[in-house]
Amino acid sequence: MSAREGTLEGGRTLTVADEATAIARVRSGEPEAYAELVRAYTGVALRAAVACGAGSDAEDVVQAAFFKAYRSLASFKDGSSFRPWLLRIVVNETRNTVRSAVRLRALAGREAMLLGAEPRIPESADPAVAAVAEERRVLLASALEELSEAQRQVVTYRYLLEMDEAETADALGWPRGTVKSRLNRALKKLSGIVPTPERDSREGGWGA
Repeated sequence: MSAREGTLEGGRTLTVADEATAIARVRSGEPEAYAELVRAYTGVALRAAVACGAGSDAEDVVQAAFFKAYRSLASFKDGSSFRPWLLRIVVNETRNTVRSAVRLRALAGREAMLLGAEPRIPESADPAVAAVAEERRVLLASALEELSEAQRQVVTYRYLLEMDEAETADALGWPRGTVKSRLNRALKKLSGIVPTPERDSREGGWGA
C-alpha cells in the first residue's frame, strides 16, 4: 500500500476500498462517515491549496472544497481514488478564491505554509539527512518560480504532493502523455537549479 494514501489516527492508511465504503455510507444516509475522508486528506488538501496560491486562505479553500466534494459525491465514479478527485476540486476552488491562480503568492509565505501544513520529515530521521532533504525541498520551491504555470503544477503534484503519474493526470485532468511531456520539460529547466529525480537517483535518491 502506498504511503501517499490518506493516513488516519494511529497510522492506519485509507485504501480505495476504505474510501468506497465511506462514500457508500454517505450515499446511504450516514453523512458522519464523510469525516473519515476529511481526516485522511486534510493535510494533502492544505498543501495543494497553498502550492496553488491560496496563502492565508488555504484553510477556507479546503473547507469549501470538502463541502463541494460532499455535495458532488453522487457523481463520483465508483472504483476511482477519492484523493486525486478531491485535489482537482481543491485546485479549482483555489483559483476561484484568489482569482489569479496563474501566479503563486510570495515564495517565502507559500513555502512556510507548504512545509508547515504537514510534517515532511519524521522526527526520528537523522538530523544531517533531514537537513539535506529540507534544503532540497526549499530549493525546489524557489525554482518553481522559473517555470510556466503548467510546469509548476505538474512538478508540485508529482514531487511536493508525492503523487504518481496516474494520480497527477487524474487530479489535473490531463492525459498521462501530457503529464509526462510537461514534467520532462520542467525537469530539464530545473536541472541547472536543483538536483532532478533522474540526476539525483545516481547519488542516492531525490528529496529523500
